[in-house]
Amino acid sequence: MNRQYSRADHLVRQGDAVLRTLLPGAAQASRPSPATPEVRDDALDEAERRHAEGLMRINHTGEVCAQALYQGQGLTAKLPEIREQMEAAAQEEIDHLAWCEARLSELDGHTSRLNPLFYAASFGMGALAGAIGDRISLGFVAATEEQVGRHLDAHMDELPPGDHRSRAVLRQMAIDEAHHAEQALAAGGARFPAPVQAGMRVMSKVMTKSVYRL
Repeated sequence: MNRQYSRADHLVRQGDAVLRTLLPGAAQASRPSPATPEVRDDALDEAERRHAEGLMRINHTGEVCAQALYQGQGLTAKLPEIREQMEAAAQEEIDHLAWCEARLSELDGHTSRLNPLFYAASFGMGALAGAIGDRISLGFVAATEEQVGRHLDAHMDELPPGDHRSRAVLRQMAIDEAHHAEQALAAGGARFPAPVQAGMRVMSKVMTKSVYRL
């Protein structure tokens, strides 16, 4: 028999998700990092290290936003199966969060100080999309994941040639994000029109520019 969760149960689970997302070291991956011990970097000079650090900080914050988005949508989703899909996708994104944080640590970097702000904004957008309707909510997931995929492809090109470990992480993340987008559309997500997607790209640029150093 499936357990029926009370509102208090959901609030506790939500609070736990917030802490696992924002507290350094709290996210625990269910899969090993693609940056296995066999994947080794070539020597990186200081400028290359700093650039790789900035790119991986952007990717980490992107995963913070993804967590918040899924959690907000799961909170307001109308259908139980949609809520379950959001929660499952959020769990997979925890892997990305942990992998990016581990790579930042290897690069002697830090996560963004702006993460709480971006978490709150993304949670609000996710909750609003879920409240409007599951079709819009799933469409928002698809559009977001497709946009993230483009970012990951660009970052793989921008990384220093010798940074093989970051590239291994981003390669697997890109595969997962494409799968999430396909799932959302297959579940009935709306394909967003070009002007909406353009607006989302503008918001994404604000995040990437501010997080690269902060």
